[in-house]
Amino acid sequence: MLARLQRFLDRIESGGGSATAPRDELATAAAALLAKAAALDGGVDHRERAIVAERLVERFGVPRDEIDQVMAEAAQTAEHAVDLYGFTRILKDRLDHEGRLMLMETLWEVVYADGTLHDYEAQLMRRLAGLLFVGDKDSGVARKRALAKLGLDDAGSSD
Repeated sequence: MLARLQRFLDRIESGGGSATAPRDELATAAAALLAKAAALDGGVDHRERAIVAERLVERFGVPRDEIDQVMAEAAQTAEHAVDLYGFTRILKDRLDHEGRLMLMETLWEVVYADGTLHDYEAQLMRRLAGLLFVGDKDSGVARKRALAKLGLDDAGSSD
């Protein structure tokens, strides 16, 4: 697993092509962004962890018996990454528009899991929307869907 993680980081740092990246690199890139979003407010609580785990299983095909290992690797990868471009490039190139919207919705779910949008989380979401080529309107729609899933009132959330 560590060797696979190192190859993934090497390919990102070298700017290597992602069009032929194996499926697990797609899940790894998504997991890294989700881990970054979860940890940005100072820690990862059980709600954030549950959302990340469930979405990695249902939307990115991560086997349930590997989820703890994948999430641990993703947290380590996100912590050591100096930028987001390598992850977003893989996702932008391999996901269609609907897939990128689904990812944005999942990211919104993670940052709102604690009921509050922190300034750093809002900034991250704006950056990710741009890097994933998701427009402001579409990101807003994804945000509203995430808030509805979480049972949060849109008017009560802070930006």
